[in-house]
Amino acid sequence: MPNSLKNQELKYWLAFNQLAMIGPRRWQAMLAYFSDLKTAWQASPMELIKAGLEQKIVDFIIDQRSVINPDQEWEKVEKSGAKIMTILDPNYPKLLAEIYDPPPLLYYRGQLDLNNDLPLAVVGSRKMSSYGQQATQTLVADLALAKLTIISGLALGVDALAHQTALENRGKTLAVLGSGIDVIMPSTNYRLAEEIIASGGALISEFPLGTRPQKFNFPRRNRVIAGLSLGVLIVEAAAKSGALITARCALEQNREVFAVPGSIYEPNCVGTNNLIKLGARPVTDANDIFETLNLTVIKQLDKPAETDLETAAEKTLFYLITTQPIQIDKLIESSRMEISVVNATLSVLEMKGLIKNLGNQNYVKIL
Repeated sequence: MPNSLKNQELKYWLAFNQLAMIGPRRWQAMLAYFSDLKTAWQASPMELIKAGLEQKIVDFIIDQRSVINPDQEWEKVEKSGAKIMTILDPNYPKLLAEIYDPPPLLYYRGQLDLNNDLPLAVVGSRKMSSYGQQATQTLVADLALAKLTIISGLALGVDALAHQTALENRGKTLAVLGSGIDVIMPSTNYRLAEEIIASGGALISEFPLGTRPQKFNFPRRNRVIAGLSLGVLIVEAAAKSGALITARCALEQNREVFAVPGSIYEPNCVGTNNLIKLGARPVTDANDIFETLNLTVIKQLDKPAETDLETAAEKTLFYLITTQPIQIDKLIESSRMEISVVNATLSVLEMKGLIKNLGNQNYVKIL
């Protein structure tokens, strides 16, 4: 297990992490006062008070010490196959360590090695529109091809699509959970979670193993998403979307906030349009992000070209399909081709990576 501390010390980190009342600031107080967390775990009430902890917190620790067994907490981690990383570890994400309240302890599966990466968070609505779907796929594909690491929250909608699109474009992606890393919610994203790990990414959480996703966990999760990243891209968000919490965290952490502008008539775009009013950088293509972050990227991304069109049918349909969704019935009508030919040709164009099926037989061109 990659960590600069020995197992006999790490088990006390795990024990303290079971205490929800011990937040990052109180952790910092203990780490500053005690020589190690074993000493803190065994300390007298008076010593804990001298470390800067309030009386009610000291009473809570003393009470829980009779219930929590550090050896058992370590055994749980070993049996689960999880890895842990403390804030004292040299590989702890440097960007995350810079925020006001970094997690003292991270549980993860996969490879947590971000310090040489260019991480960008991509979040948005759980109930994305076809516009949000198209924008996510287009932008994340370009970001992944430019070797940015995509950070998101493995939620339904924009989050899951951002992870999936990064994987489809051979990119690296990490998911930050609002639960223990052994609790994948929604369960429909279990396979996606495994693909993230297999591709060289990671699942990350500051919450102990077995923690169920609770409403109050997600603001904490969102601050980690923002903290790991150079900036946060909000693709689509309603007026009270949880994605806006991530944007607020990013602003508090002095990170860049990007937003995809949307229709003034679409409720799912109210949040992103408001962010732009407040000063977020509007994004219409990936270059807006590259320029703002002053990133030098490969100008010619490794994407399929129009020279891949081989037949008259492919050329006809490719030029009929634009960046606006078009139904297959309209393509059949405009191309004057048989439905069997249109279906077969659309499948070929998809395999070549030139178009995308958004569902319900709506197609768009991939830029």
